[in-house]
Amino acid sequence: MSNKFHAAEIISVGTELLLGDIINTDAAFLARELASLGIPCFFQSVVGDNPGRLRATLKTAYERSDLIFLTGGLGPTCDDLTKETAAEMMGKVLVLHEHSYERIKKVLASRNIPETDNQVKQAMLPPDAIVFDNDYGTAPGFCMVNEEAGKTMILLPGPPRELEPLFTERVKPYLAARSGETFYSVNLGMFGIGEAAVEHSLRDMMEHDENPTVAPYCGEGEVRVRITARGKTEEECRELCAATEQRIRAASCAPYRPGILDDYIYGIDCESVAEGTVKVLKEKGLTVSFAESCTGGYAAKRLTDIPGSSAVMEGSFVTYSEKTKMRFVGVKAETLAECSVYSEEVAVEMARGAALMTGADIGVGITGLATGGDVRIYHGKEEALPAGTVFIACVRGDAVETTCLHLDPGRRNPLEGREFIRRRASSQALYMALCMAKK
Repeated sequence: MSNKFHAAEIISVGTELLLGDIINTDAAFLARELASLGIPCFFQSVVGDNPGRLRATLKTAYERSDLIFLTGGLGPTCDDLTKETAAEMMGKVLVLHEHSYERIKKVLASRNIPETDNQVKQAMLPPDAIVFDNDYGTAPGFCMVNEEAGKTMILLPGPPRELEPLFTERVKPYLAARSGETFYSVNLGMFGIGEAAVEHSLRDMMEHDENPTVAPYCGEGEVRVRITARGKTEEECRELCAATEQRIRAASCAPYRPGILDDYIYGIDCESVAEGTVKVLKEKGLTVSFAESCTGGYAAKRLTDIPGSSAVMEGSFVTYSEKTKMRFVGVKAETLAECSVYSEEVAVEMARGAALMTGADIGVGITGLATGGDVRIYHGKEEALPAGTVFIACVRGDAVETTCLHLDPGRRNPLEGREFIRRRASSQALYMALCMAKK
């Protein structure tokens, strides 16, 4: 049997997934992990706790994929039928796996849960199964292999708190050993440039590079580019990724915009622009403070969600009214009267005030409209502003950067539109702080 997997498939089992009661994070996690191992995942599906429909779904998967993942339905209850149905498909019988049964009993005892007759069901496994001990729950994961047909089926418990560490600690090393290769991935986070521009810049690499592979993924206001290399050692893979990373950084953004992609990269292997901002501020030994109006402290909240942010965060002000803008961050009454509270000038004074009042190296000010619309008097003239107009300023000493966002909430309901605007504006503010720190 070949150790190279050509087509993987993920089947998530659970009626609660079909009803929308639970978000299917398992499939997203597994797809990302398979990509990092260089294993293509061509199909995903969700099926309820029904043996007939699960059997039909498995039959289709068995015909077209050589690596099949099933998640969920391994528990002790009568509707947990994944294992039984999959074993039947693979021509396997189930017998008591003593090691797993003893582990289950120990877990139950440690949690002061009385053992019931149906708990033994979780320890019923094919005698030739490769068992993955579950240190985070009761039901073990396991793998069934049909050497003659060239099929591998891996079954994992559904709860993400069990599945994710079980895959990382047990299943991933097994798959890597099966392939005989080492895989390594690097993720470049980009902000301020769209997926179309990134794809256009990297198309040649995406179409012709086989090792490492390059693939962009679009997020809300962000683009992530994953570089995945395979080789005999991790060091070899790292070197391949590093060389490709430099090519990506130097790639031209034309005809979409001037410059190169390096201008938009906020971090390597960062989960968010907030994490990238904390990293850069730490590297530069700088601190930041925020004065926020329409975002209601969201930018500061996202920064302080990152572990270690206490080293870079000085303080935050939520100055919603004109009175609090004047009192706490020193916005001038004449600026409000002449320029309106929704203006670049007020955002700059908020940023300066935040830095001055806290002693931070960098100050960020945000003001604008998250919902509705308004008419402002700007230098004596009336001007209608739609929802989604947000002014952001970032200051560091005498250096000042400003921007005005025109965010379209689209057809979202008012609450969703408000959240979208606040989230996007806070991302822009964090990115501006990161760029200012780099100067």
